[in-house]
Amino acid sequence: MGFINATVHDPADAEEDYRHIMAPSETVRFAFKLIRDAILFTDKRIVTIDVQGLTGSKKRFVSIPYRAITTFSVESAGHFDLDTELTLTVSGAAPIELLLSRGTDVHGLISLLTERLAR
Repeated sequence: MGFINATVHDPADAEEDYRHIMAPSETVRFAFKLIRDAILFTDKRIVTIDVQGLTGSKKRFVSIPYRAITTFSVESAGHFDLDTELTLTVSGAAPIELLLSRGTDVHGLISLLTERLAR
């Protein structure tokens, strides 16, 4: 599977859009749009949102606890300001491969993943 282009989505907007699938105390730390789909990195888990069908009325939500991430890798062209490839290896599932757009707080995302995977 190739890398999916991920553009930065404002975490506050994403939290408002997807409040109905989040725990009361859960906070979106990073959010990305993937054409019609989305991926949220919260303080508790990763959530993928797969918009299906022509009308987009059908959605599939997948909750991935951080403990299910076995490894992650980051590859850039030399500067974290340029497009960066992020690969998350999920236990029992296909890897999630994202091409993070310019403007992504890559250092912050790495810190979140490192913190959550160390538990």
